[in-house]
Amino acid sequence: MHPTTSQAGELAVASVQRLEMIDLTGRLHQIVATCGIPEGIVHLYNPHTTAGLLINEGADPDVQRDLLGALDQMTPSRYPYRHAEGNSPAHLMSALTGATTTVFIHQGRLRLGTWQRIFFCEFDGPRDRQVWWKIIAG
Repeated sequence: MHPTTSQAGELAVASVQRLEMIDLTGRLHQIVATCGIPEGIVHLYNPHTTAGLLINEGADPDVQRDLLGALDQMTPSRYPYRHAEGNSPAHLMSALTGATTTVFIHQGRLRLGTWQRIFFCEFDGPRDRQVWWKIIAG
């Protein structure tokens, strides 16, 4: 039998506010701990155009509030957007934060800095979303 070289799946993410950062770190730690791949990477992909993924500080909730507040200020609702879907600022916030992130796995654990957490960033909530993940050995 060949050792497992990769695994993949989806995380369901439900937001309750228009702008929200949802910490996925605990759920991802659990997935990594049970996957049986001690060294490698976990790659996360957000298939939504009005949401993002990022790694940032998770100890102080004011950091998350400041990030969302600054993104809201940087993407004005009164700009003369050509696409008039009503969520144009959310598309810009998504472009600024990105749709992917990758984290190393070392000794069966996510290799994050002391204060780092992995966040799904909702910019057009509340909504039910997914984050796709793939763990690759190596």
